[in-house]
Amino acid sequence: MFFADLQAASKPATTIRSYGMDLLRWYRFLWAVEVPWNQATRTEARDFSRWFQLAEKPVRVHWRHQRKGVEAGSVPAQRGSRRDPGSPNPVTGRPAPGLKYAASTRAHCETVLRSFYDFHLEEGSGPIVNPFPLDRSRRAGRAHAHHNPMDAFRSERQGRYRPKVPKRIPRRIPDELFNALFAALKYNRDRALLAFWVSTGARAEELLTSCEKDVLPGQQLVGVIRKGTRAYQQIPASTDAFVWLRLAQEDAWRKGAPRGRGHTLWWTLRRPWRPLNYHAARAMLNRANDLLGSNWTLHDLRHTAAYRMARDPKMSLTDVQWVLGHAHLSTTEIYLAASQEEVIEQVLAHHARREREQTRPPSPAPGYNSASLNVLFGQAG
Repeated sequence: MFFADLQAASKPATTIRSYGMDLLRWYRFLWAVEVPWNQATRTEARDFSRWFQLAEKPVRVHWRHQRKGVEAGSVPAQRGSRRDPGSPNPVTGRPAPGLKYAASTRAHCETVLRSFYDFHLEEGSGPIVNPFPLDRSRRAGRAHAHHNPMDAFRSERQGRYRPKVPKRIPRRIPDELFNALFAALKYNRDRALLAFWVSTGARAEELLTSCEKDVLPGQQLVGVIRKGTRAYQQIPASTDAFVWLRLAQEDAWRKGAPRGRGHTLWWTLRRPWRPLNYHAARAMLNRANDLLGSNWTLHDLRHTAAYRMARDPKMSLTDVQWVLGHAHLSTTEIYLAASQEEVIEQVLAHHARREREQTRPPSPAPGYNSASLNVLFGQAG
């Protein structure tokens, strides 16, 4: 019933799947402690939150290794995974995935489980007390009960067992590193994808679902379906993106790829012809990352486009908001702040200026005997 309620609320399939994964993790914990889901108390919820902080993520065996009978403990290391878990990448500065669950994963799971038991509490099919309670500060009333309408809303703590998630700064790809990443690509299709992502600011999944009829080279427009509202929007792109797209289409059509207004814009490189999905596009970018020793993501291309447009003094922030498809202008304002790379560069330049500005001590004023000054300050020879 919970999934049916989510589906009726027009939640996408990806959201329902993520909710199901969090519920499966909770059910496995309850099976281990032999407690039915409808008899769980706050003791089980508290112990689950404590276990979640200490448990390590499971190692999943690739299907190629499963055919060979390889167990999880003897999985060979993947390419590009020589660095220690959690260590920062020397090129991008982004930490590698750690062995334990991230705070954002634990916070998402707590929200899902609390909403799951809230649903069954309303339906009368679960425990009469939610095992995942609200924070103690919320027991007095609803959130923002005495909010001043002249002030901005402040984030209030919700779940008692919800961890604090560190604020993440959007990472952009510097121009010189983007050029190196672009040069590491082997095929025109991949170059066209990067050119579109970095010029339109569209999400990876939004661009991958575009069809041939959505491209208007004469007007430099490409149509995408937005992630949240599912609205169709035409967004401008650079001329280079359309040039690379035409080269990629000629390469694919020469090999016999399907063509037509209703067909997808992005195909796999070899037969059988299949529409390019998100996982294949991410694998394409990871291959280029392996050559450069970096760990850029597809969403970094969207951040890069947003930073470039937001820093243009001749482009208003509302225009950037429209291109990115943000519902609130405050979401777009995060790209006005300096990125981590820019802050580091400015601080290093500050230290360099300080070193250059260090001058020699002033010379003694006329009338003072230099030998006497040396004796006075202990510099006599």
